[in-house]
Amino acid sequence: MQLKWSEGRNGLGEIAAANLHTSISIPREMNGPGIGTNPDEMLLGAAATCYLITLAALLENSKIEVLDLSMQAEGFVDVTNGVFTYEKIVHRPSIRVQNCSERELKRIYRLAEKAEQTCMISKALKGNVQIECYVQILQA
Repeated sequence: MQLKWSEGRNGLGEIAAANLHTSISIPREMNGPGIGTNPDEMLLGAAATCYLITLAALLENSKIEVLDLSMQAEGFVDVTNGVFTYEKIVHRPSIRVQNCSERELKRIYRLAEKAEQTCMISKALKGNVQIECYVQILQA
């Protein structure tokens, strides 16, 4: 991963990796220019994509036919005495499946919980950032 930065606190930067290239800056909410992405979005994106990919793999390995898998994710930052702390991440996955039995639905909920426990990013954040997950299962 390569990073560049110009000027001081309110400068602009770039981040580049094999499959990622974008502008970076401090967000407007923190009195920055708000151009491109920022560390808060990247942390939320890392946690959300890791969770979603892990969940997809667990569902596939369990032979559960998923018609659609999507998710909303939200990060919460606390500001106390001018100090910003990433407090909580909330995942809201939506899983669309064919009509399932009650037993199969319970299994999907367990897999959604297991995905949070086994996701590499969630494990790295454990003890520092609270992660909550609210699963919605839709049946076709």
